[in-house]
Amino acid sequence: MRVVIAPDSFKGTVTASGAAQALADGWRSVRPDDHLTVRPMADGGEGTLSAVAAAHPGAALTRVGGCTGPDGRTVEGAYALLPDGTAVVELATASGLPLMERPSPLTATTRGTGETVAAALDGGAQGLLIALGGSASTDGGTGLLHALGLRLLDVDGVPLPDGGGALARAHRIDRSRLRAAPPKGVRLLTDVTNPLLGPSGAAAVYGPQKGAGPEDIALLERGLTRLSELLRTSPDQPGAGAAGGAAYGLMAIWGATVTPGARAVADLLGLDAALARADLVITGEGRFDATSLLGKVVGEVMTRANRAGVPVHVVAGESPDPRPLTLVGLAGDPGDARARAAHWLRQAGAELARNR
Repeated sequence: MRVVIAPDSFKGTVTASGAAQALADGWRSVRPDDHLTVRPMADGGEGTLSAVAAAHPGAALTRVGGCTGPDGRTVEGAYALLPDGTAVVELATASGLPLMERPSPLTATTRGTGETVAAALDGGAQGLLIALGGSASTDGGTGLLHALGLRLLDVDGVPLPDGGGALARAHRIDRSRLRAAPPKGVRLLTDVTNPLLGPSGAAAVYGPQKGAGPEDIALLERGLTRLSELLRTSPDQPGAGAAGGAAYGLMAIWGATVTPGARAVADLLGLDAALARADLVITGEGRFDATSLLGKVVGEVMTRANRAGVPVHVVAGESPDPRPLTLVGLAGDPGDARARAAHWLRQAGAELARNR
């Protein structure tokens, strides 16, 4: 048999690469002669950079030292330069919430991602693909843009500090030192469709995850509103609120376009070509429910597999749906299923192989 294994990460337990390898190991333990194509997936968040780099042997993965982390401490950025000149950058690498020692919703910055983008442009990138998941900040992407030469000035002409908490004081924008967008353009990968402002916007919906209380959210909303007034670009575009409004800043300043993350990653990984030769596809994620079919990895893989006429098996950590094979069901205990996710994923791979 020819089997494609294309899971998402099982968040908090095992990466997409680890999940794919565990499923493959379990399958091979029962059917060692089958041909397995391993394609760890992502949706524009955690794991996007590694998934894309792994699927392109010719991609050069470059580490960028000395980047500014979301709380100002030094972190390491990274980008993958694909053979066609597109640089893939994952915002969470240098500006992700897990990098914070403690929440700082008003001062957290995306500057490190901008420094990574600048390094990619210096390295010859002709286009950019920026995965936006996992942001620590609600700064409208201004920290990122500051690193690329944009300046936000207060009423006295003094540059504003980084962070969404300062945006309400913005009086004027200086683009005179702003780097030009790469010639092949900028695409933003995300699985959210939130606008920038309002009750479903960046501050209201995602601010609490980043430590923002009611007063913080109100200030961040005022700041993002002021930013939209200065940039004179509609804040209502679907996806503008992704990554604390970083999508909006890049759309308004660099003309970036938003692309559903799982769809773009599937294209980059050549998933359709792999499915065209497959007899079976296995996908999975930590929790499979109704939202899994709404722009997430599992839904994207299932849609493409159905289009190709290939049967699909879903493995999930847990699920209210009786159809997937679950790690909780195999382990008999939710705690053990999480603590030993890789082990139970191997068992899941073996179980699926035995049932062929």
